[in-house]
This record gives sequence, C-alpha cells and structure tokens, in this order.
Amino acid sequence: MAEILEQQAILKGGEFLISETRPEDVFIPEEMDEEQQMIRQTCDEFVANEIYTNIAKIEKQENNIASDLLKKAGDLGLLSSHMPEEYGGMNLDTNTNTLICEAIGKSGSFCVSFAAHTGIGMLPILYFGTEEQKQQYLPKLCTGELQACYCLTEPGSGSDALAAKTTAVLTEDGKHYILNGQKMWITNSGFADVFIVFAKIDGEHFTGFIVEKGTEGMTLGAEEDKMGIKGSSTRQVFFENAKVPAENILGEIGKGHHIAFNVLNVGRFKLGALSLGGAKESIKTAATYANERVQFGVPIASFGAIKYKLAEQTIRNYALESAQYRVSQMLQAQIKSLQADGMEREKAKLEAAEEYAIECAILKVLGSEVLDYTVDETVQIHGGLGFSEEFSAARAYRDSRINRIYEGTNEINRLLSVNQLMKRAMKGQIDLTNPAWAVQKELVSGANGTAFTGDYADEESALAGLKKTFLMVVGAAVKSQMDGKLHLKHEQEILMNISDMMIDIFTAESTMLRVAKLKNMGRDVSVENALLQVVMTDMTDRVAKFAKDALTSFSEGDELMLMLKGIRKFAQYAPINVKTARRTVADKVIAESDYPF
Repeated sequence: MAEILEQQAILKGGEFLISETRPEDVFIPEEMDEEQQMIRQTCDEFVANEIYTNIAKIEKQENNIASDLLKKAGDLGLLSSHMPEEYGGMNLDTNTNTLICEAIGKSGSFCVSFAAHTGIGMLPILYFGTEEQKQQYLPKLCTGELQACYCLTEPGSGSDALAAKTTAVLTEDGKHYILNGQKMWITNSGFADVFIVFAKIDGEHFTGFIVEKGTEGMTLGAEEDKMGIKGSSTRQVFFENAKVPAENILGEIGKGHHIAFNVLNVGRFKLGALSLGGAKESIKTAATYANERVQFGVPIASFGAIKYKLAEQTIRNYALESAQYRVSQMLQAQIKSLQADGMEREKAKLEAAEEYAIECAILKVLGSEVLDYTVDETVQIHGGLGFSEEFSAARAYRDSRINRIYEGTNEINRLLSVNQLMKRAMKGQIDLTNPAWAVQKELVSGANGTAFTGDYADEESALAGLKKTFLMVVGAAVKSQMDGKLHLKHEQEILMNISDMMIDIFTAESTMLRVAKLKNMGRDVSVENALLQVVMTDMTDRVAKFAKDALTSFSEGDELMLMLKGIRKFAQYAPINVKTARRTVADKVIAESDYPF
C-alpha cells in the first residue's frame, strides 16, 4: 500500500497493517546457512535418538526422564543457545534460536519441558535479575544442572494474572519474605530446582521472586492427570509460611507484571515455532501413512479427498512458517538496531519482544490453531487407527490441544493484539488515523488506489485491498465509539473479528513475501505459486466475512451500505482453480512423504 506509507526495512509493531514490506526485508527458511543446517541436524538427531526411542517412558514420566533429557539437551548446548556467553551461553542469533525451537517442537511432551525451562524459566532472570542472580543461576540453568519452572497461575487467576492471592510479607529483621498461597498448572514443578514465583507484597505489590527447591514451607501437589502432554511434569505448588531471602526478589517491587507480561511475549513467539515443528512432523506422519495404506487396490494418497487434506495441512503450515520467520527477522533486526544505538543487549531483546507484542500474539494464535487443524486431519487420514494409542497420531492430537490455552488463551491473545494496536495508535507510536481517513475518502469518491506491476501484482493489489478493508472497519468502529453508539471494550465479538482480520492479513502477506523472495533468488516456485494462490483466495474470503460480521454489528442504513460496498471493492482476488492448485501441492507432499518445503 505504497500510497499509505513509505516502505521501511524495520517496521514498528503493528505497522504491517499500513505499510508495504519488501521481500528482501524478510528472512525465509530457505536462507539457512551451513551452520544453521548443522544445528538443525543436531536437534533432529537428539529428538530421534533420545525422544522417539523413549516415548513410552516419557509418557509415564519414568524416573524423572524429562529432567535427564534436559541435561542431555544442555550437554548439546540446546538450553544455552539464547544466553550470553558470560553466563555460559552460546549467544546465537534470533533466527537460529527460532530454528532450534521449531526442531524441538516435534518432540511432543518434551518440548513443553524444554520451553518452560529455556523460556519462562530462564528469561526472567536474564532480563530482570541482578548481576549476582544471573551469575548464581544462569550458568547452571544453561547446562541443565539446575532446572526451572514459572509459577504465575492460581486457582482464581488465570488470564487475569494480577488477581493473584499469593502474598509475601517482609520479616521484622528485613532479611526474608514469608510467602503464603497456591499456584497451579506449573510445568516442570515435579523436578525443578528454581521456581520463578509471583506474589503480592503486603497483599498489594505484585512482585517476582526466585525460590529454590527445598525451601521450607514450599510443597508440591500430586502430578496432574492431563489429557495430553503427559510426559511433562505438572503440579500445584503450595506456600505455607515459606521463607525466601529478601535478596531473591526478582526485578523491582510492585513491577512483577512487567516480568510476567514481557516474558510471555517471548513465550508466545516460541510457542508458534514449537507448534510449527509439531505440525510438520504430523504432516510427515499423515503423508507416510497415506502412501502406505491401500484401499480399493490403490494407496489412499491417490484419492482427491485425501489430497485435499494433505495439501491444506501443508498450505497452512507453509503460511505459518513464513509468518514465524518473518517475525523472527523483525525481532533480530530490532535487537541489532537497538544495540547499535547503545542499548544493553538484554534490554534490547526485551524491548524488541515488547515492540512486536502484536505479532507474537498473532503467532501464538496462528501456530496453535494450525497445529490443531493438522493433527486432527492426520487422525482422520489414519481412520480407525488414528484413534488408537498405538499410533503417534493419537498422541499428537492429545498433545496439541493445550497450546490454545496456555501462554494466554487464544481468546485473550486475540483481544490483546487489538488492544495493543489501539494503545499504540493512541500513543502516536503508529498512525492509523490518516490511513483510515484516506481509505474513507477513496471509498466515498470512488477513486482507485495504486496499480501494482510485476510477478505478484495480483497478490500485492489484493493485500493492499485487505489492509484498506481492515482500516475501514477499524475506523468505523472507533467513530461509532466516539459517537457513543458502542463501547468496544465490551464488544468482544467485534474485537475478535478485527483480530482475525489482522491475523489473516499478516499471514497472507508473509506467504507472498516468501514466495516472491524465492522467485527473486531464481528458484522454481511453480508449487509455491499454487500454494500462494490458495492462501490469497481463502484469506480474501475470510477477511471479507470478518469485516461484514463486524460492520453489521454496529452500523446500519446508508453508512452500512457504503461500507459493504467497500468490502466488495477492496476485498478482491482473481478467481483461481483451487482444486488444481491444492493438487499441485498435494502431489509434492505425496512424492516426498513429508512436508516438502
């Protein structure tokens, strides 16, 4: 949408909605260098040799096997890849760490233990700990000698984390805090040595603490009997007059929400990568079975209904993968830019994650829902055998479901993404008003926007139109709120529509940018072009529906008719033969019995 905003190499969070991004500004998996490929191979071998050969033991949590596997991962450097060298880390770049998360994502339950330790377990200390705390804990967390968990959720506070009831009271001598309360759904708690705990000092000031295993007054509940991720330890943690040294406060008193929410931004980004890895593995499982299973004298992979499923699994994962590595590059570029301006490294990483909180929330929703779709269809392709616990399809199906709940439910993340966008607009961090007004003028005047040229002119034109559709809806919703006709805070259905438009626009654009970059690199993109056409067709239809659903919720009369006309004008993409396009993708999946990109 060149007429709305100039191209920028590094966009601000949410700015993709009012700008163009150039293919050369994104990172795509096909650009992985030799060192990154070797790291991927290390991860793949670890999963194959240590995870897949021990699945039964992991599912039963025999002999604290998850803890042993974390130590083995530590020996390979997989726990320390994102940590600074001075604390025993490897300090690898963001794209490489995204690759590691993706590769570990196919490990089932273990990836939950891995993510809890390396993410929400270690990062609070790295970002908010004192130098003494970092030196004391991080080197041993990097090797797996110490293992971490994160204690935020309580029986009465899930999405509303600040409603926590756990309290901390300073002793008269000022040397300790006495913690009382209860945490639940705490991953790794059965074997963790370091507990990141949130409590309210004097029942008021929400604050983080580092609590060590063996602290008197801290006890654990029994292992939860979960539907999935059975190989991860999940327990309640109880504090009854637990005595924690005052120097174990993490960050500033009363600023625990900064720790909780900023670390969750990173967690959401990583969950997208983990989901991608799991979904790719599920496609391999589905394609392999479809090629082997013979019915009516032929492999079921030859049936159109099965081809549709394999193609759709792959198309959605390709789109997710494109979005995941696009955000990875955004984070990496932002970190480098902030460091170049003199910002300290850890603060730069934290600032970058906060800058792209919208995009991280998008990836969490997109990744978890793409994974859910993929494992569900893998079960369906297996038929009755997919319902048997003897096959991996059933386990993947069970393991997937939690991803839409933790790291903030998908509903919360949808609302969060819109809320963050509105906040950034109100603070002047992103200009939505002028672009929205320009769209309104174009709609009223009947003028046409910029004509695009080049190999992907149809896709660029469609994306520009989808962004205009989004701006039209948001502008109309904000105007209705200003006129006193609705209060958006209480209209979650409308906010969900707006969020889903954001997700689809970002996903479609990320896919187009990847394919365009491959084309510019001289690659044969005939299959990718077919895939892109399906994405653009589906996303255009979806955005039009979300826009219509939102507008008809608060607009009426001539105003509504004008904006419905706007949807027809802006949300357009040339019709294509989606059956043939999907079969083109399916044939490549079937030929390789794997995710083929």
